[in-house]
Amino acid sequence: MPLYMDIHHMDGGVSAADVAGAHAKDVEVQGEHDVNYKDYWVDEKAGKIFCLVEAPSAEAAAEVHRQAHGLVADEIYEVHQG
Repeated sequence: MPLYMDIHHMDGGVSAADVAGAHAKDVEVQGEHDVNYKDYWVDEKAGKIFCLVEAPSAEAAAEVHRQAHGLVADEIYEVHQG
């Protein structure tokens, strides 16, 4: 299955606790879309969130965010490990 990295740009910064809550919501609904949100990283000061996800398409990955909490990524890239 393809692997994607998405990037969120949050004006004014973001808290790691808020991102953890959003990630938990992703995990709750991801199965409905054959998606697996594997991990995420946060730069609180810069307001950047990076999510690593296995998904059949970029659109499926975005739909999980949309359904779970509405915070759709600003960018998404198909990536390969290694």
